[in-house]
This record gives sequence, C-alpha cells and structure tokens, in this order.
Amino acid sequence: MTDLLVQYTPFLIAAFLLNISPGPDMAYIVGQTAVHGRKIGLFSTFGVVSGAFVHVLAAALGLSAILATSALAFAIVKWVGVAYLVWLGIGALRASFARKSSGGGDAETPPEITISTRPMTAFQAWRQGVMIDVLNPKVAIFFMAFLPQFVDPAQGDGALQFLVLGSMVNLIGLLVESTIVLMVAAAAMRIKARKGRKAQKMHALGMWLQRALGTMFIALGARLALSQQ
Repeated sequence: MTDLLVQYTPFLIAAFLLNISPGPDMAYIVGQTAVHGRKIGLFSTFGVVSGAFVHVLAAALGLSAILATSALAFAIVKWVGVAYLVWLGIGALRASFARKSSGGGDAETPPEITISTRPMTAFQAWRQGVMIDVLNPKVAIFFMAFLPQFVDPAQGDGALQFLVLGSMVNLIGLLVESTIVLMVAAAAMRIKARKGRKAQKMHALGMWLQRALGTMFIALGARLALSQQ
C-alpha cells in the first residue's frame, strides 16, 4: 500500500493541479452554469468528462497516435471542432438578440428580452460537452503526452494502466468541475435573489451573459484554429 501511495501521489497531485487550472473546459462549464443554471452546468460537466474519456480510450487503443503523427487527421478534427464552436457561438448570440413584444404595444414599455427561444435540456448540455471535448485534438495529444509518464511496464498491461490512469484524471476533473458548478450556481442564485424585484435588470443581465457565452464559444474556436499539432 505504501509503495502504491509513493508511486501514484505525484500523479494524483499533477492531475488535481491540471484540473483546477483555468482552460477552455473550465470556461465553457462556468459559462453554461452562469447562463442556464446548476443542472445544465452539471450535465455540461458530465459531457466534458465523457468526451475526455473517449480520448483516454482512443489513447489506450493507440488511435490517438494517428492525431499526433498525421497532420491531415489533426487538421480534419481541428477544423470540425472550430466549425462546431463557432456555430454554437453564433447560435448563442442570435438567441441573446431575440426579442418579442410584450403584447401591450405601448411605445414606452420595453420589449421583453428572451434569453433563449428553447430552454436547453440536460441531454443537449451533455451532448454539447461531449462534442466540444471530442472535437479538440489537443485533448487527445495531452493524454498521449501525460499518461505514459506514469505507466509502469512492470505493473502489467500498459493499455489497462492507461485506462485506469485516464479514468482517475477524469474522476478528479468531475469532482473539481462539479464543485465549481455548484459555487457558480450559488453565486448566481444570490445575485438573482438581490434583484428579484427588478425583472428588467435580470433580463438584461441574462442577455449579456448569453452574449458573453456566445463570444466565449467563438473565442474558443479561434484559439483551436490557431493551435498547432
């Protein structure tokens, strides 16, 4: 047991530090939580972790090596990911500008701002998180570079160790990101409670949060577009 603790403590510390470091996944999850609430934030987290596990499985099977060595494969996955992120960003921005009249027709009455024409479902949030992570080839290369440092040939099957270590990274990520979601959701609820009687201000706040989310998606797409193999 002591030997295992000595062997895996550096790995656990590194995995924890990697998961608390700000990055695209963290920004996406925080944005989803701020705009759509705790439930959607949690399912977005589950989606990101599920997508990361796909990369772990691919790395264990050797498929991620293709992305690491083939410029064409890397470029295809990268540009599909860029297109998906930009598409999400444009959709969020369009939703934030959607307006409908409040029905009275009074020129002095401000129009009602609709933050989204259709509320996001838990499945949509999960699927979106999966796609964002799966379509980021940098995640695959990260696992290919990080996990082999902790694989010990003397301990048996390397692919199995890869799966175990990758699952541990994802489990730590799930715990860290879920905690952040709960913290962001609690803060948002406090803000909402303070402004509970100021509906128009809350509409405006939601509109700007939605625009910020859309801008963030486009920025993440631009960042991925500029990434190199």
